[in-house]
Amino acid sequence: VALTYGGQPIGTTIGPALEAWEALTTLIEKRGSKSLVDKAILLAGLLLELGGKAPPGLGEEVAREVFLSGKAYEKFKEIIEAQGGNPEIKPSDIPLGKYTYTVKSPLEGAVTHIDNSSITLIARACGAPQDKGAGVKLHVKVGYRVNRDDPLLTLYSNSESRLDSAIKILRENPPILVEGMLLKTLP
Repeated sequence: VALTYGGQPIGTTIGPALEAWEALTTLIEKRGSKSLVDKAILLAGLLLELGGKAPPGLGEEVAREVFLSGKAYEKFKEIIEAQGGNPEIKPSDIPLGKYTYTVKSPLEGAVTHIDNSSITLIARACGAPQDKGAGVKLHVKVGYRVNRDDPLLTLYSNSESRLDSAIKILRENPPILVEGMLLKTLP
């Protein structure tokens, strides 16, 4: 049994097409969201050790090498082909929701909290997972410094009415908390 932390989103996307886009981009570029790459390598390393493909304690190292060498991407393409898909698919080929809405930071400061439950609720309101192109893309993580009007997240949907519903939920339950850096000035 492997227990992992689930209090914050892993990666930067929520929704089928967005997650596929992020996974494919990460495999091609051999870099991506630290939380996504680290968790994937940790779990892959554990599986390699449990399956006897890596010595105990070295699974993560082996998994990281497979990722960085491009072997993970090549295996991913083989899996796509075995399932009848196009192994040469590019991230730009993945259709995302045609209606979008970007939330911008109301102030300069730091991201102090991201509410995973609220993000999930908003992604579902956009239509995910039934609408494959619907979901949420996070532009920030906890600890990021932001300026006023920096993008915090973008909603995607193929339905204007679903997007409107998601925006309403977002306004009632803001999923990202930005706190200002300046508390008080002294004379």
